[in-house]
Amino acid sequence: MLEQPRLQYVTCAVAGNTEAGRSNATHRMAYWEWNHTGDLRHPHVIVCVHGLTRQGRDFDALASQLALHARVICPDVVGRGYSDWLDNPQGYQVPLYVADMLALLQQVHKAAPIGSLDWVGTSMGGLIGMGLAGEKSIQPVLPVPIRRLVLNDVGPVIEPASLVRIGGYVGKNMVYASEAQAVEALWQLSRGFGPHTPDEWLALSRPMLRPESGLAVRLHYDPAIGEPMRAMTPEMAAAGEQLLWQLYDSIGADTLVLRGAESDLLSAKTAQSMAERGPRARVIEFAGVGHAPTLVSFDQVAAVLAFLCGS
Repeated sequence: MLEQPRLQYVTCAVAGNTEAGRSNATHRMAYWEWNHTGDLRHPHVIVCVHGLTRQGRDFDALASQLALHARVICPDVVGRGYSDWLDNPQGYQVPLYVADMLALLQQVHKAAPIGSLDWVGTSMGGLIGMGLAGEKSIQPVLPVPIRRLVLNDVGPVIEPASLVRIGGYVGKNMVYASEAQAVEALWQLSRGFGPHTPDEWLALSRPMLRPESGLAVRLHYDPAIGEPMRAMTPEMAAAGEQLLWQLYDSIGADTLVLRGAESDLLSAKTAQSMAERGPRARVIEFAGVGHAPTLVSFDQVAAVLAFLCGS
């Protein structure tokens, strides 16, 4: 029985990367595996994937509960946490993340066969989940189809105001004089996450930090992860939205959409459309929360637990 998550790595290929003379570069993606079932080969696997600037330890509160019922895998998406940084920042996009997750699933499946696969994706992690669950060409490559999909405050339409807000801080102010200063700065940027106790916020913040020099700390992600987003044109955004709706409409998994009632990224209108088309998602809103619910509070954890581990 694993009382704490185990840090592991998977090697991922970046086919066609010719940078520095390499035709097939690779990078390592870190992931945290939780398992409180007593069965190291438990067939039920739940993958939890974080948002743009976050990392896999965001899910500690949720994963510790899900791990009573399943193997829980929480990756640090490339460029974040303990994963490698890419040489070419243009790789920091959903298609590469999807390919990395396929490599991860294949490694997990090889270690112990996956019998049932569920996905929890916050913001960017939800977009990756939509790619895996909705892209028809990927389905034969998955060890098993995604059974249940949780999209946490994300959908096919990303509101422009949220992109402006996020673009305003990603990759900036990376170093802080102390842990306390960094924790406070992260809180100022993340008030949309909703109410948290000081202990809850400290637990969410500490994995985001790495020692710099003396008492100073640095945010634990590649500052370049935001470059593709900042390079996006309105035309690119419109084409991306159309593609995301196509992916969403092709999803065969039972789908739950979680929305912060004050979210500036997933509008109530988009959430309603997600309930009416494609997999016809069930939608749950959390009052007093914006983008995005952290899945730490009892009501948020209970909603996910009931959906993934209930009958």
